[in-house]
Amino acid sequence: MAAAAAGLSWRRVSSFTGPVPRSRHGHRAVAIRELVIIFGGGNEGIADELHVYNTATNQWFLPAVRGDIPPGCAAHGFVCDGTRILVFGGMVEYGRYSNDLYELQASRWLWKKVKPQASSTGSPPCPRLGHSFSLYGNKCYLFGGLANESEDSNNNVPRYLNDFYELELQHGSGVVGWSIPVTKGILPSPRESHTAIVYCKKDVGSPKMYIFGGMCGCRLNDLWELDIETMTWSRPETKGTVPLPRSLHTANVIGNKMYVFGGWVPQSAGGEISSHDGEWKCTGSFSYLNLDTTEWIGLISDCQEDKSNLLPGPRAGHCAVAVGTRLYIWSGRDGYRKAWNNQVCCKDLWYLDTEKPPAPSQVQLIRATTNSFQVKWDEVPTVEGYLLQLHSDSPVPSAAGTPGAGIPEASLLTCQGASSLHQSPQSLTSLPYPEMKVDHPSQTNNVIPNNVQVSLSSNSLLKIEGKEKVAAPDNKITQEAMKSHADATGFKESNAPSLLPVCTSSPQTSANVGELHDLDKRTVNPDASVCSTVSSTQTMVTQQAVKTESSSTNGAVVKDETSLTTFNSKSEAAEAASITPSTRVNTGQTNDTHSSKTPPRQMAMGKTRDRQWYDVGIFKNNTAMVSQFYLLPEETLSMSNKENADVPDYRLLKKQDLFPGTVYRFRVAAINGCGVGPFSKVSEFKTCIPGFPGAPSTVKISKSVDCIHLSWEPPASPSGNILEYSAYLAIRSTQLQENPNQLVFMRIYCGLKTSCIVTATQLSNAHVDYTSRPAIVFRISAKNERGYGPATQVRWLQGKGFFVPS
Repeated sequence: MAAAAAGLSWRRVSSFTGPVPRSRHGHRAVAIRELVIIFGGGNEGIADELHVYNTATNQWFLPAVRGDIPPGCAAHGFVCDGTRILVFGGMVEYGRYSNDLYELQASRWLWKKVKPQASSTGSPPCPRLGHSFSLYGNKCYLFGGLANESEDSNNNVPRYLNDFYELELQHGSGVVGWSIPVTKGILPSPRESHTAIVYCKKDVGSPKMYIFGGMCGCRLNDLWELDIETMTWSRPETKGTVPLPRSLHTANVIGNKMYVFGGWVPQSAGGEISSHDGEWKCTGSFSYLNLDTTEWIGLISDCQEDKSNLLPGPRAGHCAVAVGTRLYIWSGRDGYRKAWNNQVCCKDLWYLDTEKPPAPSQVQLIRATTNSFQVKWDEVPTVEGYLLQLHSDSPVPSAAGTPGAGIPEASLLTCQGASSLHQSPQSLTSLPYPEMKVDHPSQTNNVIPNNVQVSLSSNSLLKIEGKEKVAAPDNKITQEAMKSHADATGFKESNAPSLLPVCTSSPQTSANVGELHDLDKRTVNPDASVCSTVSSTQTMVTQQAVKTESSSTNGAVVKDETSLTTFNSKSEAAEAASITPSTRVNTGQTNDTHSSKTPPRQMAMGKTRDRQWYDVGIFKNNTAMVSQFYLLPEETLSMSNKENADVPDYRLLKKQDLFPGTVYRFRVAAINGCGVGPFSKVSEFKTCIPGFPGAPSTVKISKSVDCIHLSWEPPASPSGNILEYSAYLAIRSTQLQENPNQLVFMRIYCGLKTSCIVTATQLSNAHVDYTSRPAIVFRISAKNERGYGPATQVRWLQGKGFFVPS
């Protein structure tokens, strides 16, 4: 128990914005993506508001609901099916219970009262509270609860229930009706304030519903299983220590575990079950049941002391909800004060990461210059930050002597193989911080590049101390990847590592990078419920003439309207090539060709050898401007491969600038309360050589009936006169089918204008890239006297109905 508890890393969220709901008990919560939606409950009256907490922005808000708004209720059924929520029953006032059914379409915040057909074999469910209401497939399963036998609400005559109903749902909206399934085996005993979850082992077995605990005059800790396919009840044999009998607890499934937290437990020593336990207490105990092995594992015991307030306090009637692999707990009552004749409710919000985050996507290049990269990667849900690392084959100066600020003198560093500085939760505990969103003592400060401070600890959230603003909750335009500071004339690049513009489809929309959705600008407004951004990566396009494709080429094929062109050249411009995560562009001196192929040394962390990885920093968001990296003192280089190596204090480390014309390899790992997760696959990029034009920027795509309009801005640093631009479209080909990582491009424009029309005929040949979200890929590059510079790659996101056939 102690060992298991030591591995827990609960966070108390103490910094949030918006109207925080008043504390309560008997409420319910569900999650829709990153949103936690809370309804009902009571404390000095039953609450009827719908509250939403955005876990990504730490914002509370009250949506403007409409329609058949239900009355407030407590101890009700509350399930989520996609973006619709169903509410059944509950207590609407003291002694008066409900059997009404309401549906909320959360995409429109529209309530509707629904009237399911009665069962053909019996009456519909009677009014009740404290029942379980569980969803699997297109059916909800209702079990038990507490009814009032008296018609007088002031004269409460309780009756515990063990009836079992099935509610069939219509697709999208509405319900069919109630039915009473014919079950086998012994039905669980009557109870209320129990929990029920549904679990299906991945790829094998039938779905099963598990009922645990509850109240029937005394607290229970029995476990029941229902095989949903055969409708057979059974009592599974369990291993380990069964939690104390309890009611008003919560149970949530994450992975193959059912996490049980809190509730009322008997006051009697040892938790003995009496026929009617009149004395009880709230508990903060925490256990899980492995649903594959039916073994109980205790994490926090009932008697465990928490003098440092690092754990959620004892409570009952709280809500708990899983967002990904993170468990959130909010409010609940922590006991009964007879002197006050009142329940005392908790006001705190906690979460627990139950496992390390998965590896992010490969690092993608937005823009390369002679001494910097702007990079991005796909967001990982419910993480606190990202650790970005790089390494280079070029000699890297070591940080000899006493660590300090500034660029060290050049001295060669012997690579010690693949290394990870942060591979365990223990390695995070030394990070300091000045301000926290999370209450946790004894941590210190951590500074990431570009003067942006990110606080990170084993029991803390991250917080950027910069100019980043949180979007208002009613802003329905969400960003795919990046935000930027903007002025009145347009978007500007920021020093912070997280900033590019959110795009709408207005004429002024511009972005350097992101992913652009398939939108018609004539019908979209800034309040539209869409995500519209542009994703750009850069690669090198070197083209001095159009040549017929050679059968011996192993590079990417670039085609224009009249002929096939293979770009496989070795001109000087290639030295400024930027290599995308999926393609590496090699250009040479003689052949006017363009190669786009998988980097030969693109490999997972475990395969990297004779390589030293260096920290770029820890970033809150999924973008970074990289111009420097941190050097480790020589005495710590041999430590970097160790599992429990401490995270260095970046303020004490020397920095190394990036060099022109140098290849750097990148990898990124996500961080949560369990530590640093696995690293992404390695991506490889090259800084530019001075003299070549930069990449075009602020790409805009707008759609009309039979074509799209593609426009861009000249490079910020043209390095001479721009002689022409070329635009390319990734197309379908047999070569692409043989090697999906080798994109084939057709040139669709060459000229001095900074815009072009892409016709429906051209789009009919487009390749739809599925490496992340379905998208059509464009590349745009500029040419000066020395040749072509790096290209900006744009992924135009496609919706359910593709603009072109795939």
